[in-house]
Amino acid sequence: MKLISRHHSICNDGIGHSRRRKSTPICAAAIALCVAASPMTAAANTDSIPDTANVLKTVVVSAKRRPLATAQDLSGAELRALSSTSIADALKYFAGVQIKDYGGLGGLKTVNVRSLGAQHVGVYIDGIRITNAQNGTVDLGKYSLSTLESVSLYNANKLDRCQSASEFASGATVYLRTRCPTSDSVSVMGAIGSFHTYKGRVTAQMISLGWAGFIDGEYLKSKGDYKFRYKSQYEDTVGIRRNSDIEYYRVEGALFKNGFSTHIYCYASERGVPGGIVRRLSDKYINVGREWDIDWFAQASWSHRFAGGHQVLFNAKYTQEYLRYCTDYPENQNTARVNNHYHQKDAYAAASYAFTPASWISINAGYDARMSWLTADLRNFHLVRRLDQKAVVALQAEYAGVRLAASMLYQHYRDHTRTHVGAADPLSRFTPSVTLGYSIGDLTMRVWYKKIFRAPTLNDLYYTQVGNRNLKPEYTRQFNLGAEYHRGTSLWSASAQADFYINSIDNRIVCLPLKGTYSWSMMNYGKTYCRGLNATVSGRYSPGAWRFSLLTSITWQRDLNRTNPESDSYNRPICYSPTLSYGLTGIAAWRMVSLTVSNLHVGERMWSYADPDDVLKPYDNIDLKLTATWWKATASVEINDLLDEQYEHVPRYPMPGRSFTFSLSISL
Repeated sequence: MKLISRHHSICNDGIGHSRRRKSTPICAAAIALCVAASPMTAAANTDSIPDTANVLKTVVVSAKRRPLATAQDLSGAELRALSSTSIADALKYFAGVQIKDYGGLGGLKTVNVRSLGAQHVGVYIDGIRITNAQNGTVDLGKYSLSTLESVSLYNANKLDRCQSASEFASGATVYLRTRCPTSDSVSVMGAIGSFHTYKGRVTAQMISLGWAGFIDGEYLKSKGDYKFRYKSQYEDTVGIRRNSDIEYYRVEGALFKNGFSTHIYCYASERGVPGGIVRRLSDKYINVGREWDIDWFAQASWSHRFAGGHQVLFNAKYTQEYLRYCTDYPENQNTARVNNHYHQKDAYAAASYAFTPASWISINAGYDARMSWLTADLRNFHLVRRLDQKAVVALQAEYAGVRLAASMLYQHYRDHTRTHVGAADPLSRFTPSVTLGYSIGDLTMRVWYKKIFRAPTLNDLYYTQVGNRNLKPEYTRQFNLGAEYHRGTSLWSASAQADFYINSIDNRIVCLPLKGTYSWSMMNYGKTYCRGLNATVSGRYSPGAWRFSLLTSITWQRDLNRTNPESDSYNRPICYSPTLSYGLTGIAAWRMVSLTVSNLHVGERMWSYADPDDVLKPYDNIDLKLTATWWKATASVEINDLLDEQYEHVPRYPMPGRSFTFSLSISL
């Protein structure tokens, strides 16, 4: 008998990165013994049958390696079951996350993790970062969940054996993993919702000659004309939200083969920029401000593992962004009239190398380079060019249940501009990170420390009449102590994790009125100290045709101002930072029908130091989603904000109340 064994211990996830798995091949001798002893084999020996060769594949038992970093993940059926459409909607279910939404369906949506600030959160698609050198933030409302397999949040670093240097350069990281097609199909989706909202999407998936890919196109139009009521001690305003409309087109495609992946994305939109509501004027002004966006990028990644424990990773990306912002309308009497155009280009390349001389140790080295160009038709604004270079050396080791990960990151920034004032001074810094963990059975304990900074953005440094070329980087120091526990069988599974953390931020970059109300400047002013607790508990139970899931998260934190001991605001909570927030999500499914109920609670938040009573009220946001699949059609009904809570993320920017959405998709 001839036995041929094929054993693959690395499972490619479709984006050019590998997920390391522990594998246990069945002994070839044991297989041969079982075959020889079987009745069929005995019968074959007595008959006059010519000798044949039986080719057997090795059976591999695989288990996903538990991450050492503090991580949260939504994927697969659970991600699709949530009542959410954008990345921001999905991230709100994670512990330690605050979403800042400036109201309306077209309002800017940014993410803040553990009160570090939106500029300290890196967002990655298939391992390559989404960047914006102009203001340092990512509008999560531009990215859809329809093409994603999973959304993950890592505090500090995601610890893989082969990573780019950029992945070490954020206080927290969000990873969006694109779904790799498994069959040929074409699907069409249409949706209708409240506030005159209409949406359509077409997706085509293809597999041929070892390649897998998809093309996904989406269109949405909404007036965003929702009713609101704003009530305070001095006023009671009822109106209809104006200038909250949005219309966008999104087209993206991807190709995958072995360790290679490429992704192309294009987004074009026109939207209203709703202003803060004003008593008696809230439903009068239609054109307070408008914004036009045209963004596109093309990226590629290739990863390969060689014999002898060597692995390489190469990333490349090119991005172009166009933004037009206009408030020059006759009826606009409360805002300065502008009509500005911004053009931003970004070219990025990265190379990483990992060496694993033994199963218990690996070394990773990486270098990234990024060139950004920004032009604008502002008065006295000239072309700004920034070269951003990063290099990292990282080590991971594991022995007898003890795991260690340490890294040293070097960052260098140099700007070029033709103004008579000149560019800011070059910026170079080394920042360390270290993680230590210990696993015993189903329990893992971890402790980590990370020091990182964010460089001032191009707006911070060069924006006309506001920029300050003498700004220092904004430093963060993070300390975390946590544990997680996993247990389960084929019928059920349960997991829990809790992390206590302390964050401190020095030289916070803020905009202050230094020369009167109408003259603001960017300044290094502020120091904050935050301590908190994140915890998540999840459980899954699948008896027969039923499937039940329960996902919970809770965040308690005290984010305090430690800037000036002589100030009245010293040791008081930071604005917009709630002390308590939690989320509860339950999913019940039977065969092809599922019901999802979720509740997100956000506690009271201060928004101004001028008056202790200036607080945003706590709220509960309850969402329902019912989905049914029959043949090749899937229908869903969503109810968002079931109790019609009148809440705000930012004062005088009311969020939409209760809304309904019905969608129908057909796959062929």
